[in-house]
Amino acid sequence: MNAPKHSRKSSTSRREFLRQSSGALAGTALLGALSARAYAGEDNTVRIALIGCGGRGTGAAANALSTQGPTKLVAMADVFSSRLEGSLKNLSSQFEKQVDVPPERQFLGMDGYRKAIDALGEGGVALLTTPPAFRPIHLEYAVEQGRNVFMEKSFAVDAPGIRRVLKAGEAAAKKNLKIAGGLMSRHYKPLEEAVARIHDGAIGNVITCWAYREHGPVGFAPKPADVSELAHQIRNYSCFTWLNGSFILDWLIHNLDVCCWVKDAWPISAQGQGGRQVRTEPDQLFDHYAAEYTFPDGTRLFAQGRHIAKCWGFFGDKIHGATGSGVLGEGIPSPRLYKGHNQTKENQIWDYQGPGCNAYQVEHDLLFAAIREDRPYNETERCAYAAMTGILGRMAAESGKEITWEEAMASNVVLAPGLDDCTMESEAPVKPDENGRYPVAMPGITEVL
Repeated sequence: MNAPKHSRKSSTSRREFLRQSSGALAGTALLGALSARAYAGEDNTVRIALIGCGGRGTGAAANALSTQGPTKLVAMADVFSSRLEGSLKNLSSQFEKQVDVPPERQFLGMDGYRKAIDALGEGGVALLTTPPAFRPIHLEYAVEQGRNVFMEKSFAVDAPGIRRVLKAGEAAAKKNLKIAGGLMSRHYKPLEEAVARIHDGAIGNVITCWAYREHGPVGFAPKPADVSELAHQIRNYSCFTWLNGSFILDWLIHNLDVCCWVKDAWPISAQGQGGRQVRTEPDQLFDHYAAEYTFPDGTRLFAQGRHIAKCWGFFGDKIHGATGSGVLGEGIPSPRLYKGHNQTKENQIWDYQGPGCNAYQVEHDLLFAAIREDRPYNETERCAYAAMTGILGRMAAESGKEITWEEAMASNVVLAPGLDDCTMESEAPVKPDENGRYPVAMPGITEVL
């Protein structure tokens, strides 16, 4: 597997960004004008299958159905009938004429993704929105069957999963399949312009990046007596490392990705710490993480994640350059740049003045436009490396060791062995002890390589 391009010299200038943005907007307008004519006399409907019918999956399906040109949702899959039924009802109420999912194309169980993808036919779009542990498996199958893909973050939970995602992305490129990933911040126009200005030198060379996600506790629902252990963990997937890859991966991935975008590089190593200081729920979650990443030029990215009540809260990125600074990223709808490092109103040198933007919709607009225009479109590598950045931070914090990117990428530790053959009757990958508590990583003891 090719190593990441840790640093690139061809950063997009602000002028080039504005030129490309204008071209993209013009192209979208042209596509809209052509659509009315091109689709009036023939059926160019893009068929869609939704795999994972929770809130984020339902939202992704709504975005896909709102793209330019005819679309139709034809298949759905989930392991819980209540979620599938609720999602179908929601989407049918919004897109009555675009939803055609009869009972025979509603699939339950761990193998439902295969049936839904098969029902698409070649050229359709599979929306992969289950918990991240399943993403490599579902992506591989979709690509094997010749389907285009939108895959929600995060994209894997361990290094073997990342390697599978990268391999599937390479296969998709050879087949001319289009793949989009759910790092929608990359398509948020205010942030795009802020990053373009930083790359154009607005705050000087970037020295440090800080990624934050600090808020109240992540919820946990106790296990009902009539629910299997596996079903219980999937319902609480944010609380189990094998399913979501940890808080620093699945909850900080957007702002880790934004910092690497700003820096125009991926980290080469990380060390960190974390633990459970306040949390009493019997799950696997650390309630705080702190990871220090090193970039190839020796500068640093610091990531902090905490979900504890009554503590300081902040969701975003703070960037410091040689001559200025910025506040931006996921959680910051109005990015701002400053001269110097005191981020006060009088020091502000830029904020976004353009039109609003729904990044969730834009990421689907771009994917479907590429499908209709048959242009190359493949975000797999960037998405995989963003996820690997979170995985590297988790590995460093949970082991208490400094770990290089190469060591992490070469790891053969699988958080959920045998997941490819798992059914809803299978045993859960982790089990509670006699007190109903699940195993938690212990820095200095836990092995991650």
